[in-house]
Amino acid sequence: MKPKEGQVRIPSGCAIAAVIARDGERMSGEGMIRAMEPMHDRSNGLGGGFAGYGIYPAYKDFYALHLFFDSRDTRKTCEAFLKTGFEIWHAERIPTRKIPAITDEPIIWRYFVAPLQSVLADLQLDEKEFVVRTVMEINTRMKGAYVFSSGKNMGTFKAVGFPEDVGVYYRLEEYAGYSWTAHGRYPTNTPGWWGGAHPFSLLDYSVVHNGEISSYDANRRYIEMFGYQCTLQTDTEVITYMMDYLLRRQGLTLNETAGVIAAPFWETIDRKTDLKDKEKHLYLRTVFPGLLITGPFSIVLGFEGGLMALNDRLKLRSMVVGEKGDRVYIASEEAAIRRIEPDADNIWSPAGGEPVVIRVKEGAQI
Repeated sequence: MKPKEGQVRIPSGCAIAAVIARDGERMSGEGMIRAMEPMHDRSNGLGGGFAGYGIYPAYKDFYALHLFFDSRDTRKTCEAFLKTGFEIWHAERIPTRKIPAITDEPIIWRYFVAPLQSVLADLQLDEKEFVVRTVMEINTRMKGAYVFSSGKNMGTFKAVGFPEDVGVYYRLEEYAGYSWTAHGRYPTNTPGWWGGAHPFSLLDYSVVHNGEISSYDANRRYIEMFGYQCTLQTDTEVITYMMDYLLRRQGLTLNETAGVIAAPFWETIDRKTDLKDKEKHLYLRTVFPGLLITGPFSIVLGFEGGLMALNDRLKLRSMVVGEKGDRVYIASEEAAIRRIEPDADNIWSPAGGEPVVIRVKEGAQI
């Protein structure tokens, strides 16, 4: 019998989840794998991934570069290039577990590196800008190599597959972090491939995203004026670069950044009675018009010491937040939160365009 209207689940594509311990306590990545299980139908097996923060305490002062390679020769060429600008303190193949659900694996390595001070002095760059330029150079000019994670004391793990399988493949139960994000992909405009899975990362910023950005071309053209290269034709890549540009290069706060990418409507700004707040939003909308994101979206931004959850202005994609003690949970569905914390309380849905920012407590060890 054909299902009746209301009996067919329309999941609105893609699943996102996140957790953070405000006291800095480290949690196994296994919890995030379990959180994704109730949202299985939001993915179609073309991409899944996770980002963990605080997972490399032994190398916390070094940039952890995660790379995909298509061959050993490409890896050797890339390593030679890295040695021209970095001291490589440790390099190894990222441990994985062979499972039938994950196929066509590339060669996956990680490098813990420190920029050479002599190179930074010659180029007159700070180390973060140098790392960003190196990532762009490899991803746009080195065929067969792709940097998919580049922050300190954090790492992104992603592949073509359902997120539950991706987590098992990368053996995430062996990692512990104070914060985790996760994503299950249901691509609508781009093919599934390892680099196109979420999270997208640059330095310590990582983004998981559910939705479709109708302003992609405008956002891409704007951000590429500042040296970013969008090579993947996917909106989440653009969002990640926008976050880096606004937060790191422009020095905006998280709330101000949210006020750019999910800016209030003009009539909403006109109705504001707080003149200082009104002037701030007028300034942000006027100075950064090309970075306004239009279309339905819910995103979670991971960064050193915190998370930010944000919906589009009309809240066209679902996202809920829950708490239990010092832990805060974010997910597309409450069921994902209940899977890993059945007793979560204070469950709420953030308002459209209103950022939810959670930080590790001051003084906590991360």
